[in-house]
Amino acid sequence: MQAHPSLAARKRVLGLVALAASLTACHSEPPRTEQESYVFGTRVVITVVGTPAPQARTAIAEALAELDQLHARLHPWQAAGSEVVALNAALAAGQAAPVSPVLAELIAASQHAEALSDGYFNPAIGQLVALWGFHADSFTPRQPNAARLATLLARQPSMAAVVVTEGHARSRNPAVALDLGGIAKGWALDRVAQRLRQQGIQTALINIGGNVLALGAPEGRAWKVGIQHPRAAEAMAVVSLADGEAIGTSGDYQRYFEWQGTRYCHLIDPHTGRADCPRQAATVLVERGEAAGLRSDTATKALFFAPTDRVATYADRFKVRAVLRLEADGHAEISPYMATRLTWLKPPAVITPLPHFPSPKTAP
Repeated sequence: MQAHPSLAARKRVLGLVALAASLTACHSEPPRTEQESYVFGTRVVITVVGTPAPQARTAIAEALAELDQLHARLHPWQAAGSEVVALNAALAAGQAAPVSPVLAELIAASQHAEALSDGYFNPAIGQLVALWGFHADSFTPRQPNAARLATLLARQPSMAAVVVTEGHARSRNPAVALDLGGIAKGWALDRVAQRLRQQGIQTALINIGGNVLALGAPEGRAWKVGIQHPRAAEAMAVVSLADGEAIGTSGDYQRYFEWQGTRYCHLIDPHTGRADCPRQAATVLVERGEAAGLRSDTATKALFFAPTDRVATYADRFKVRAVLRLEADGHAEISPYMATRLTWLKPPAVITPLPHFPSPKTAP
């Protein structure tokens, strides 16, 4: 039996992204300022290029401070200052609780993403996540009580049961418990990008635990970002990100444990309650558009669980053309457009095209 704390894995992801981003450097490199923090249970790195260091440091510090505040308010199990913990207690008791505009916005975005994904993305399953033991910083290798698991599934917690009116939230289903870990990083990407733009930052790379959003183009060139290999401390591919584009991955290698020869991860199928992940990872590249960061986070959950013949359907709903999935046996499934956007460094032995995707347009 083996339990795996997630910090080391997340550091590898961030390190590889930073390494890939550095490929843009040259001998006459413009001013470059980088700061990092640890937020949302993961490492955050913000890199600003082409802005004087004092201005860049101030803008980054303000963004990181806001992320720290959001981390405390949105934490799903640490009660000190968590608006989510307080709300979940009220929902379990059949009561209403006040919600801030920030939490109300996230609830609405979560409801929309749940509907688009036919429930493959479902932040209302916080009780299920806790039952598997993933509301902790380290994990005990075990399976949950089968009767409790079946009872919880039968109650069908869903974001659709949550109603927000006049600054208060309530649920028609007391089994609902919010865990916004599958949306908060992507949503925060968009929020940080907006803040940096307001501070006059034109060129930056925002990396929240491997969910990355690009601003501008350093020296007129795209940012280079690595895609983590789920089973090795190295990048398996590099993609180029243009201004406003985002990339995100959901994988079984960040928060997981192994028990009796099976890997169980925090990506729990809301339909079955199973945590024995069906594949290693799903990655999307989201082109410039509304809520690119948020979509880079939520779309990967639907695409991680979806059957192969349904991937194109869900990708279209989230307005995503570039999809890469790494299956349990290590072979890759890739959409035609993603194939035009990445360069393999360590290609899998088998790469197959995802069906039902349109032919790619010229890559930006």
